Amino acid sequence: MDPLVINEAITLPPSDFVWNAARASGPGGQHVNKVSSKVELRFDLPNTAALAPDVKDRLRHAAAHRLDADGWILVSSQATRDQSRNLDDAREKVRALVLASLTPPKPRRPTKPSRAVKARRLAEKRHTAERKRARTNVPRDD
Repeated sequence: MDPLVINEAITLPPSDFVWNAARASGPGGQHVNKVSSKVELRFDLPNTAALAPDVKDRLRHAAAHRLDADGWILVSSQATRDQSRNLDDAREKVRALVLASLTPPKPRRPTKPSRAVKARRLAEKRHTAERKRARTNVPRDD
């Protein structure tokens, strides 16, 4: 297996990956029980030296549903009936996950409502309260 190039600066070595083939589910006719075209690709996230610790944390969080008990990321592909194309597809899925984890999230800047918005909200509350107060039965003096 070739190294997985993420971008100009990051390349994941083949030693960080383990893959195996299995029989894919779905239709396939007489050929389905003879060929193992589904690919399960595992990426050694805890022990890889190619990624910075903060990228590893973001990747662990982004791929939480794909982690196994040892922290490896499991990606499978059975999109095609060709094992090599499924392997390429699984590698592309890992590449997309790593690329998405490279950029740190934008920090949230808390905002405050403007003075005009506060005044509008309070005026609406007063209007609603007055409308409800007008609905009440006023006792009559007979």
